[in-house]
Amino acid sequence: MIEIGIDSFAMAIAAPSSGLVVNPAELLQNLLGEIELADRVGLDVFGVGEHHRPDFADSAATVILGTAAARTKRIRLTSAVTVLSAADPVRVVRGASRTLDLLSGGRAEIVAAAAR
Repeated sequence: MIEIGIDSFAMAIAAPSSGLVVNPAELLQNLLGEIELADRVGLDVFGVGEHHRPDFADSAATVILGTAAARTKRIRLTSAVTVLSAADPVRVVRGASRTLDLLSGGRAEIVAAAAR
């Protein structure tokens, strides 16, 4: 079975070489619109990465995915990556992922990695 999806990393600089900065609040609203559209057109999964740098707007991917869960019906929602060195693994599993899974009606997935 082939599944088709999108991963996003919510970069707040439109073109790094140009230095054009996108309004982070507008960027997140646009990202949520993209997730809703992906759900409507039948994509299987949408992933949002986690970054802790000022040029990205997705330091709390589970918050974005929780908001998306309330706005979508069938698409699976996943963290493109959750950096365990920046989070308490127990909170990721028991809090964020379990709560997100409940909000999404079982459509949530967490992808985790340990940065060194």
